[in-house]
Amino acid sequence: MEIDSLRKKYKDFEYQYYEIKEDGENIIVKFGFEIIGLSKFEPEILISKKDFKWQNVKSEKAKKIAFYLGMVEAISYFKATCSPNFYIKCGFLNEEQKNWFSKLYYLGLGEFRYRNNINIKQEDFVKFISSEEFSEENSERSNSKNIDKNEETKENFDGIIIPIGGGKDSNVTLDLLKDYKDKTLAFCIGSKKVSLECAKQAGFEREKVIEVNRKIDKNLLELNAQGFFNGHTPFSAIVAFITYLTAYLLGKKYIALSNEDSANQSNVNGENINHQYSKTYEFETDFRNFTKKYIDTEVEYFSMLRPITELQIAMLFSKLKQFHNIFKSCNVGSKIEPWKWCCNCPKCLFVYTILSPFLYKDELVNIFGEDLFEKENLKETFIELCGFGETKPFECVGTYEEVQYAISKTIEKLESNNKKLPFLLNFYKENYDLRDGEFLKFYNENNYLPKEFDQILRRKIFEN
Repeated sequence: MEIDSLRKKYKDFEYQYYEIKEDGENIIVKFGFEIIGLSKFEPEILISKKDFKWQNVKSEKAKKIAFYLGMVEAISYFKATCSPNFYIKCGFLNEEQKNWFSKLYYLGLGEFRYRNNINIKQEDFVKFISSEEFSEENSERSNSKNIDKNEETKENFDGIIIPIGGGKDSNVTLDLLKDYKDKTLAFCIGSKKVSLECAKQAGFEREKVIEVNRKIDKNLLELNAQGFFNGHTPFSAIVAFITYLTAYLLGKKYIALSNEDSANQSNVNGENINHQYSKTYEFETDFRNFTKKYIDTEVEYFSMLRPITELQIAMLFSKLKQFHNIFKSCNVGSKIEPWKWCCNCPKCLFVYTILSPFLYKDELVNIFGEDLFEKENLKETFIELCGFGETKPFECVGTYEEVQYAISKTIEKLESNNKKLPFLLNFYKENYDLRDGEFLKFYNENNYLPKEFDQILRRKIFEN
């Protein structure tokens, strides 16, 4: 399908309603979207209540967060046609807010636009039009910091929520903040067995895991099957708003993400196309500023690993033996039950590579089941990970520099022990220069870590 003809035929997208409610088992956030003339959608987000102490579900702030969450959830449905007009029938956005979401839609769908050859400028990509039922005066009043004292039952926010996905990064965060476990909850979307096992290994039984189920409307899946546009969306932005809502309803002060400095690198040289846009420091800054100005709670969103790189995370994770036979990061393998390392994708090869200076060879083979450095079919992927291809693989992988450094250190380690180089490492040595540097002592001061958490991470990095 051609993007121009789709945008002309289906020019209007509507955000028709949102609601937040609860039943005996879940906090339920539901949305109504429609591509006019094509299809309606009613996705839901279910947050399991368990025995947690939920409060303020009916408050104006909860409704406001749910409304903004709907703006992000809508991206998955908007992208089917990229309708140029986005009508908001259930709320109001001022010009600054429209610009905020315009940036998120455009950069968050960067990979999607690149892969689908959608060459449209940001100012022309989507126009947000608020309902006339919501005046700017009413919006400013609802955004006011002067909230009725009877609205909120919590006065002091305390504790931490740690989102976990089953990979090495969130396991490092769980370990770094282990001394705060008594007032921490793990958070999981989709309740994958691997994620729950990682949480359990860190001391969080299932009753201490916030479980969220995101229900995609089947009408979207039918459109995808018919050939309407599909592709990568800024999932971490959805996580940001869901965790923010959850933290507010539970009175938790901190949301400790596990996004690292390496996430800031573009996938396409010379262009701002980043598979990990909603994991970047830029998005983290934007989200913090937006929530502070337009929601104004005590909840703080930050990434515990922002000052360090994937290589340093791998160094820390290499010592956490208790997670080595549990963790998984492969997106291909996540679609298989049980979740496996497929051993043929960029994510598998990246994780294998970044851990290799610390664990190669027996420990890595034990984790993955085979030596990925011996796989000749991964040569092109290897070249792309190293930065010598046209693009970086569209996966959550580290920078070219740290991949090259990890490979160089593994080569040096093998050669110093008179070991034969496996296929991919030998290929690298024959074609590229070995890399050196102070990669393991890097620390980016541009971060939002609370002081006590910053001290924990600094000690871990500089004691090694």
